[in-house]
Amino acid sequence: CFFLMIRPPPISPQSRSSAASDVYKRQIKQGEDGDNLYIVDSGELECYKRFPGKEEETFLKVYQPGESFGELALLYNAPRAATIKAKSEAICFALDRECFNNIVKDAAMRKRDQYEKFLNQVELLETMDPYEKVKLADAFKPLTFSSGDYIVKQGDQGETFFIIESGQAQALKQVQAC
Repeated sequence: CFFLMIRPPPISPQSRSSAASDVYKRQIKQGEDGDNLYIVDSGELECYKRFPGKEEETFLKVYQPGESFGELALLYNAPRAATIKAKSEAICFALDRECFNNIVKDAAMRKRDQYEKFLNQVELLETMDPYEKVKLADAFKPLTFSSGDYIVKQGDQGETFFIIESGQAQALKQVQAC
């Protein structure tokens, strides 16, 4: 199982308009069957989603080199959850469904299921649709702390949301004497 990246040949100024338009025509459309996971090698791609009851697509993010998309359709055997359009000429690695299943699916599903179960219990997040919850779960990054380490300190600006995956933590609060 492998995947291959093919770089297009340099485009001459005379053929640039027709060749470039072919690059921009290739896109993933929300609702289509998913056949590949894509990993961005170069260029930028924009992600849009059409939400129920809205006519216009909503811009979600720009994918940069090193980021991936298309895994939801492969993981859940579901239609594409969003539309991806090239913002500039882009080259992506494509990992087909069979290869993806053999390499990634089991581990990714276990991680996602664990995080999704937690997110489904958070009252504040109950209005999020499943796609948004999965993307939030994907943003989780495991951190390891040793006994006695401070994770956050009272008075610090809160910029990170922590969830205890395993182990224990103690919350302490300094109170001023009267």
